[in-house]
Amino acid sequence: MNLMSVRVITADVKKLVEFYNHVTGIAAIQYTDDFAELQTQWATLAIGSTRTLQLFGGEEVAKAAQNRTAIIEFITKDVDNDYKRLADFLQHCIVQKPTTMPWGNRSFLFRDPDGNLVNFFTPISAEAIKKFDGKLSSR
Repeated sequence: MNLMSVRVITADVKKLVEFYNHVTGIAAIQYTDDFAELQTQWATLAIGSTRTLQLFGGEEVAKAAQNRTAIIEFITKDVDNDYKRLADFLQHCIVQKPTTMPWGNRSFLFRDPDGNLVNFFTPISAEAIKKFDGKLSSR
């Protein structure tokens, strides 16, 4: 079994797609007005509108902009450069500037327009580098 994607439900697909296109530099594929995917080498961030909830059992299945438990994480070559590149764009939604974590990653945390927590991280300890060997894309 392999994790393929995480889906974020939103009231504004266009706004989230534009946000993730900007911060990742990866162009999302917009299949319909209600569904898009940002595909990376290892997993996909799916973005679905609240209208898609009818396909999954109704509006009560999920609530847009209500997440306070999950973190959407992207591995990156140089989190400090990403911070410099995005600091102005993200100035009002930065949670934590690049910080070295005890488990060997350097992490930069911010929130997307719906309030979802996003982590850009770079492995920096020998153990973390080994753990993520081959998982960093060429982007």
